[in-house]
Amino acid sequence: MTGNNFSKVITAVIITALGSAFVASTARADNAPGVAYRTVNIENVEIFYREAGDPNHPTLLLLHGFPTSSHMYRDLIAELADEYHLVAPDYPGYGFSSMPAVDEFDYSFDNISRLMEIFVDTVGLDRFSLYLMDYGAPVGFRIAANNPDRVDTLIVQNGNAYIEGIDNNFWEPIREYWKDRSAVDKGLDNAFWSNIKSAYQQPQMSNDDALRFLVTIGATKWQYTNGVPNVEAVSPDTWDHVQPLLDRDGNIDIQLQMFYSYGTNPPLYPEWQQYLRNHQPPTLIVWGEHDEIFPAAGAEPYKRDLENLEYHLIDTGHFALETHGQEIADLMRDFLNRQIPSAMAAN
Repeated sequence: MTGNNFSKVITAVIITALGSAFVASTARADNAPGVAYRTVNIENVEIFYREAGDPNHPTLLLLHGFPTSSHMYRDLIAELADEYHLVAPDYPGYGFSSMPAVDEFDYSFDNISRLMEIFVDTVGLDRFSLYLMDYGAPVGFRIAANNPDRVDTLIVQNGNAYIEGIDNNFWEPIREYWKDRSAVDKGLDNAFWSNIKSAYQQPQMSNDDALRFLVTIGATKWQYTNGVPNVEAVSPDTWDHVQPLLDRDGNIDIQLQMFYSYGTNPPLYPEWQQYLRNHQPPTLIVWGEHDEIFPAAGAEPYKRDLENLEYHLIDTGHFALETHGQEIADLMRDFLNRQIPSAMAAN
């Protein structure tokens, strides 16, 4: 047996051995004593999730972004578990969930959202608030639009639902990739991507090669530190957790497929905006203001469609919880304590 195959077998055995649940007696790495680390099988895919708090308390469904997993919520879970029931799943191909190959599983936002809807029912969540961040926004908005009466509130943190949020240099070659996966040098001459081409010494670069940069350690560190006033406030535990998972055999193909599938999200923006206008979920925006991926331009349009909106731009970058977790937790606690009773009464 080759080293890679042996590693895969051992990983599969370990995941299976987790069974339906285990509770960590100490959770120093997560700073969250009492968190349960569980797995559930959905259509032969093992979905890993973190759960804490009393299920009789209001539930928060925490949906993660790229390139991370439920790991991004480790400290928030610890902070809010006294008053709330928190559930944070890993999508297939991320974190500790199964990672079937791209020819064995449909890595699309439609399919992952569908599985997350099944997950919600499987673990017995009736009503919940949604925390939407990065990839969590297109996953969560699909769930919310399909189940509006089950959603108490929204917490949106650098999660996009408007064209304004992807009308920037970062997204230019990705938008071209949606049109043609074999594109070469399309959208790569702007201020952001020309630096990548120079670093790779490729005056002509395929869009596919350019997007592969986004799964390298340099790009992962950049996502966690860009726009952060004090980079010493960002723990290296972040990329040291994420990068080995990105570096697994076959994972780059999953990430490229997800970059391509992201093109299915903008056509749904009008539907999600209509959901917001029709159902008016109380919404808290806690947005890292200096994010170059989903800049504050994507936060502003929520004001057009929501009447009960609390809006906060935070002096940080993409992964705002890493530097301003306590501030966001305090804003959430205040917001939820006021809004969930009225949200329940309204339904």
